[in-house]
Amino acid sequence: MAAGSPGGCLARNDWLCGEYLRTRQSELLDATVEHVWITAAAIVIALLLALPVAVAARRWRQARAPALAVTTVLYTIPSLAMFALLLPVFGLSAAVVVTGLVLYSLTVLVRNILAGLEAVPDEIREAARGMGYGPGRLLIEVELPLALPALLAGVRIATVTAVSLTTIGAIVGYGGLGNLVYDGMESYFKAQVLTASLICVLLAVAADLLLLGLQRALTPWTRTGTRRRGGRPARRKGPAAPATAGGATPKKDLVGKAG
Repeated sequence: MAAGSPGGCLARNDWLCGEYLRTRQSELLDATVEHVWITAAAIVIALLLALPVAVAARRWRQARAPALAVTTVLYTIPSLAMFALLLPVFGLSAAVVVTGLVLYSLTVLVRNILAGLEAVPDEIREAARGMGYGPGRLLIEVELPLALPALLAGVRIATVTAVSLTTIGAIVGYGGLGNLVYDGMESYFKAQVLTASLICVLLAVAADLLLLGLQRALTPWTRTGTRRRGGRPARRKGPAAPATAGGATPKKDLVGKAG
């Protein structure tokens, strides 16, 4: 705090201080970059793990209850306890924080992906099987595209939660902006605490808006259709459903359900 002029906001230890932003830009940038990559790495890994778990729970009913139970139990563990339990395995490293965030994200992602897969109409699946779609092709080309709204909604929730929980990683020295918040609280450095906290909030909002835009771009059939001339609403469009056996196209009501 001695870096400021005698009458400056740093010397007065103000909550709002432009001088702090000017003199600590590199420190704030480094903390923000660390915060972003820890959050992004955790969400990507969690998504890669949650997808096969949800698919297995959808196809084999006996796997559903254990999958949901395990992920729910993991979510109930307090964050400080979770990181403490992971310390003997990973030591004081960023892997502790990333792994903890992955385990917390699994609950939201598995449930949302599973809900999206179960919402796919059985008629759509039967039409695809009639055209010779195997399990893998059916999953990739039919089920997952129709489950995208629920999947991306889960990613949004998990990402915003991870942005918040990353700050707890400051207890092992890898908390991104949380490091600045904790250091500022120990020294009662008001500008540092407020600035780092506000950036963390802005990161969460920006991530949610970015993912919302991605969701709207990838799932145009979920948006309210524009009205046609004459006041009649336009039909919502979804991913093209596979044709039925014999070359006939699926019935219109099936396409409507897909949307």
